[in-house]
Amino acid sequence: MRLLVSFVGGTGHFLPLAPPARAAAAAGDRVLVTGQSAMLPVVAAAGFTVVDSGGRTLADPAARRPLAPVDRAAEAAVINDVFAGRIARGRATRLIEIGRTWRPDVILHDEVDFGAAIAADVLGLPRVELVVLPAGGTVDRDRLASSVARTSAEFGLPAGPRAATLTLEPAPPGFRDPTDPLIGTVRRIRPAALDVPLGDPDPATARVLGRLDQFPDRPVVWLTLGTIFHQESGDLFGRMTAGLSRLDASVMVTVGRELDPAELGPTPPNVWVERYVPQQFLLPRCDLVACHAGSGSVLGALAFGVPMLLVPMGADQPANADRCAALGVATVLDPLRLTPEQVARAARTALQDPRFRAAAQPWRAACAALPTAADAVPWIHQLSRHSSGL
Repeated sequence: MRLLVSFVGGTGHFLPLAPPARAAAAAGDRVLVTGQSAMLPVVAAAGFTVVDSGGRTLADPAARRPLAPVDRAAEAAVINDVFAGRIARGRATRLIEIGRTWRPDVILHDEVDFGAAIAADVLGLPRVELVVLPAGGTVDRDRLASSVARTSAEFGLPAGPRAATLTLEPAPPGFRDPTDPLIGTVRRIRPAALDVPLGDPDPATARVLGRLDQFPDRPVVWLTLGTIFHQESGDLFGRMTAGLSRLDASVMVTVGRELDPAELGPTPPNVWVERYVPQQFLLPRCDLVACHAGSGSVLGALAFGVPMLLVPMGADQPANADRCAALGVATVLDPLRLTPEQVARAARTALQDPRFRAAAQPWRAACAALPTAADAVPWIHQLSRHSSGL
């Protein structure tokens, strides 16, 4: 089988696709990954053959933007009007070219890569859609369908693209907002944090883990603001670090590859600041995850049964935070108004109140019980055989 793996955004869109792509390659399939040019080095470093397909451009690594109020309507409009419009139009054109040259049997793409869905229909290929908005509730489905149909019409698909042949949902049952169910053939797989090869940590990661292991009796708190929103978080890192540093805990802060840890200035002895540490090494040691409520961070925390302190800033983060709060696994704070005192108080409660850990632990078992990415490969093979008439 020849599998074209396509994603429209940044790291948060690529990482959930990596386990099934890696599993397909391990099964002997030919795998080609395609995304925006800024992501090519990241994909190549993960061991995949990659080609540029345009789309959304990541922010300038030197850019810093102030923290803005959460605007759910504006975030939904970005998906409806930008991802399903201009970005989908450009990506569909390029993906059709790639498909006609490379001749895949199946296209696997992330949920908001609407250009890949259009390209699959134009090429007459089955497609597998992987959910990257796991909480649901972020967009108006009817409006989104209309936006996609308008773009599809430009490619001779007046009714819009067909529904995905198969939808992969890397989340446990019960997490998604029940008022926004997925449709079609849906099969669950483990969150990516449970389905990545561990191997030996690189020297920098090993150094971090060694520090944490020096204090086995202290709880571990991890602060991250993701791989996109960390650049538009204003002074949020500083306020949250100041609050978390007051805990009798080991505090690991990862600021992202684009930020210099020195920007946070001197930190207390119980706080360590790094650009990046792979979550699969940190999460097994964590007692609390403080983050922006990005899907990868939230699903990773659930996969390891870790309570959360959430500060949603945009995209699908408010919806993720809503679900986590409703399920009792997280406390949600307003990133614009929170103070170090509020952070310290909320984090201390999350660590000391057994109800948070008790609510989070069942999700660990639920995630572990899900099929693996390797289990999904035969499902995709079946689509390929059906499409080719075998």
